[in-house]
Amino acid sequence: MRSRLIPLALAVLLLLAGCLGPLQADGGTAAADDTGDAAAADRTISVSGTGEATADPDLAVLTTTVEVSADSADEARDAAANRSDTLVSALIDAGVDEDAITTEYYAVQPDYDHSGEERRVDGYTARHAFRVETTPDRAGELIDVAVDNGASRVDGVQFTLSDEKRAELREEAVESAVADAEGEASSLASAAGLELGEVRTLSTTGATDPYSPRYETASDAGAAETSVRPGPVSVTVTVQATYTAN
Repeated sequence: MRSRLIPLALAVLLLLAGCLGPLQADGGTAAADDTGDAAAADRTISVSGTGEATADPDLAVLTTTVEVSADSADEARDAAANRSDTLVSALIDAGVDEDAITTEYYAVQPDYDHSGEERRVDGYTARHAFRVETTPDRAGELIDVAVDNGASRVDGVQFTLSDEKRAELREEAVESAVADAEGEASSLASAAGLELGEVRTLSTTGATDPYSPRYETASDAGAAETSVRPGPVSVTVTVQATYTAN
């Protein structure tokens, strides 16, 4: 009985070996094809693009300071407060909204005399700086109002953008930057003999600060009024983009 079973078992093993051989070969071919598809799917092109949008400023920011020196801190503080009240009232009377006048800086500090062997206090100075927001066409007029009504100096005027205008310009700059990136990616894909696919990643990497525009100042001939000439404000955005390539 045992002698008849041994040849039968050997035949079964040979049959199974013949079936398994082709299955293993097919499995190896499929794995190679999957690897090739994965490599093609991972092929990408990364580029950057820049866009710019420019407009005339719609906001002027004036900084003006009241500065008073006195023998004591109390006297300097009180004198600065009186002149500050005069300044603010004059600006409001000139049509500036009260909410558009805010304190930029305030300090009461001792003044030191360093002429001797040891420094000594030689009075006190109070400073109250104001930030005044207005329209660009009124900047020169309000500089004169400030100087004529208690301001010791005008520290500067900036021509910039309101929040709404800045957002509008930034949107235009982003659209331009994305188009620039896509054009660059298309050129690279064409040069490499590839077809540009879809966007995989897209991000902005920075934007210019619109609070640094160009501007000029001038005085009208034969008149005491201050005249200012604002320059355009530009917003620049850079984007980083990654595209698939086939």
